[in-house]
Amino acid sequence: MTENYQYASSARQGMLKGIILLVVAIILWGCNWPVMKAGLSHITPLWFSTLRFSSSAAVLFLLQLSIERIRIPGRRELPVIFSVGLLQMMAFTALGCIAMNYLPAGKSAVLAYTTPLWVVPASVFLFKEKLSSLQLSGALIGIIGIVVLFNPIALDWHDHGQIIANGLLLLASLCWAICILHLRHTGSRLNAFELAPWQMLLATLVLLPLAWGFEGNWSGDNSRELLAITLFVGPVATAFCFCAVNAASTWLSGVTLSSMMLLVPITGLLVSVPALHEELTLPLMAGALLIALGIALLTRKKA
Repeated sequence: MTENYQYASSARQGMLKGIILLVVAIILWGCNWPVMKAGLSHITPLWFSTLRFSSSAAVLFLLQLSIERIRIPGRRELPVIFSVGLLQMMAFTALGCIAMNYLPAGKSAVLAYTTPLWVVPASVFLFKEKLSSLQLSGALIGIIGIVVLFNPIALDWHDHGQIIANGLLLLASLCWAICILHLRHTGSRLNAFELAPWQMLLATLVLLPLAWGFEGNWSGDNSRELLAITLFVGPVATAFCFCAVNAASTWLSGVTLSSMMLLVPITGLLVSVPALHEELTLPLMAGALLIALGIALLTRKKA
């Protein structure tokens, strides 16, 4: 009886720790969108993305070195490193930063986190997974939310920058979805924490020549504001949050984790409105809520 009580108490403490870590990460990730928007006034998108992952990789390598946890990946880990490093990190972040030059940070955060809306249909068509009626309803609600968020009636179709930016954010979420599907069917002897700095290093090495080729020489203004933004976006919102979510996943169920992650774009939207004086329109609120509801229903089956 005593052992059962101790086990239950330990499980409750673990869940509490996981929830606290996840809530902190969600708040930081939500705040990261308006911070990135502010950073783009000091530096161009590709150089900003390069700065983000180079600083994050450096922090995680130093952390692993301090606790003697650096692991050299082998051939088996290469697909995972390339998938996460190129799709989830490099492509997702770079496309999001480019899009935010034309769109508000709040709307960008919501559109970028439509990833599960692509994961589930792809699982059906590519891997023959079956959807419940609840999941089908969720997919339909999520797609309606995207249409409402786009607001095609009010959209200025002559503004090609806005149209392309919306498309880039959906492409960013699709890249992340492809990465998720790949990871479902790919194994690794190293865990996520051990792989992360190598994935960030790969993202940096690919982004560096792209930034140089498309944006020219270093574009940062080397201001104190850019330094402060970099310290938040890189070491805090990327390196720390990655470790926090990775730790939380050991204490929380997948459905709890995925459901709570829906709060990231909502937090980004709510923070962007007062911080950047963005307009909180009815289509934006309705679209965000419909997308969140759709994703919640899509992930419901995994409970």
